[in-house]
Amino acid sequence: MINVRRRDFLKGSAAAAVGSAVIGWTDGSITAATGPHLEFPTAPRERMAVASWPFRMFIDAPTNKWARDPKLPGMDLKDFGAMVVKRFGLHNIEPLDAHFSSTEPAYLAELRERTQKAGAHIIDVPVDLHDSFYDPDPAPRAKSVEASRRWIDIANTLGCPSVRLHIAGLHDAKPDVDRTADSLRQVAQYAAEKNVVANLENDDNFTEDPFFIVNVLEKVDNPYLRALPDFCNSMMTHDQDFNHRAMKAMFKHAYCISHMKDSEVGEDGKARTVDYAECFAIAKAAGYRGYFSMEWEGKGEPYAGTQQLIDETLTNLA
Repeated sequence: MINVRRRDFLKGSAAAAVGSAVIGWTDGSITAATGPHLEFPTAPRERMAVASWPFRMFIDAPTNKWARDPKLPGMDLKDFGAMVVKRFGLHNIEPLDAHFSSTEPAYLAELRERTQKAGAHIIDVPVDLHDSFYDPDPAPRAKSVEASRRWIDIANTLGCPSVRLHIAGLHDAKPDVDRTADSLRQVAQYAAEKNVVANLENDDNFTEDPFFIVNVLEKVDNPYLRALPDFCNSMMTHDQDFNHRAMKAMFKHAYCISHMKDSEVGEDGKARTVDYAECFAIAKAAGYRGYFSMEWEGKGEPYAGTQQLIDETLTNLA
């Protein structure tokens, strides 16, 4: 979703469900031993979501001020679900943490109410943490765990079944599987208590290398800690062969959310494209039944770009 440099500026109940007709917990007494049990829709359009990240230039939020384009009409995140339903005919959204105007209870309650009233559902919240799970200093690691727990609570309040957690990097330490796993083991245990799945995305190609993520997931070995395969992120620094292997590895550990994108523009202005049909084939072969969130990052404006992703996804899910 967001690489390291772009990230620099972005400084319920146990049976909660995201619309019972669309997705829900089948057992209110789920534990980490049994893992999450979500009822996923099967119709192609119902399996699709729209991420707020591509629309950051329209989102009014205090933590979005560097991405907001004042020349464009604005919207609060509370209206994002209604826009997605009206413009794209989809009913699932994935709002970025930086797009929340507030995390106070009153705002969260209104966000959930307005989203549901529009006929939409929040199916994942991507969270960009500032402290690293693998910091050699245990104090920052503890902060990363606490921040993760806070957003798991927020997701629970919103009736959202999952969050995506970012593995923040450090200038003076390389990614470390053992320390990352130790931190995320604590997060996964808490996620199990709240029935909220925590996901790791192949986002930053240094701190979130897909094979590093898989190593962490296998070391933690908790069904509430899963992979979020992003179709194109690895293409920013690797080739199609690497991406093919990365998607195979990630989808083996994916459960509820994946990012669909057909291209991404790098800091050099060049667009990298991906064989998205192959990614869909890998997901199907892995038995993946979760959501595909449209996260357009190509050239042009996000409304047309998102519609293009929707059309491509419908063709591949038909």
